Amino acid sequence: MNLARFVKHSKLNLFKEGNITCLYEQELLPDFCLEMFDADYWQNKDAVLGKATGRGITWFVKHENVEIVLRHYYRGGLIGKIINDSYFFTGIMNTRAAKEFELLAQMNKVGLPAPKPVALKINRSGLTYQADILIELIAGATDLVGILSKSELPESLWIEIGKCIRQFHQHNIYHHDLNAHNIMIDGDNKIWLIDFDQGKEMETAGHWQQQNLQRLLRSFNKEKGKLPEFNFTDKCWQLLEQGYQG
Repeated sequence: MNLARFVKHSKLNLFKEGNITCLYEQELLPDFCLEMFDADYWQNKDAVLGKATGRGITWFVKHENVEIVLRHYYRGGLIGKIINDSYFFTGIMNTRAAKEFELLAQMNKVGLPAPKPVALKINRSGLTYQADILIELIAGATDLVGILSKSELPESLWIEIGKCIRQFHQHNIYHHDLNAHNIMIDGDNKIWLIDFDQGKEMETAGHWQQQNLQRLLRSFNKEKGKLPEFNFTDKCWQLLEQGYQG
């Protein structure tokens, strides 16, 4: 889908200034400005709720009646040690941010429990670009690592986690990094999946679904070997698989 068609189809607002292109949800950001992609803007407004550190800093901020995640795109792996946050530009809709934004919009349209996309920014510089994205924060949610490092999870919730993953797979949604940090549970015990960078819609079901599950299992075992307390057992995985199989 090209940019013009995506903007029209999604009823988004388009903002352009020099080499910068932004898309945003007018309903969520009626007072949109470029500075919203800068952490200093939120700090000066005393609107920062918290932050998480990974490849870079992910910021959690509050704006009017919506809580938002601000994330800059950084490279990982060996190439990330050489090229920090620049990517080869082949078109706006081919950027990491636009692909994730489009996938999130599509998943929300069919009712999958994933965050809503709010805005994106592409800053082009010659043959390369840098990108940022704003995504709606899932209110009152905690990731599985945070929960399991403190307490056990009821058996019924392990089954629900399996059901949740199956929902995405039934819509042929591939999660590039399905791990225990990217599964959230909110205050109503609803299961959510987050972080769909490099995720995509597959054409058909296939081996990728089991690869997703095996990646998740490796993640659980990694956290168990790393943390002093992590309430994950073989029984937990069996319950998750039971939910997934239906």
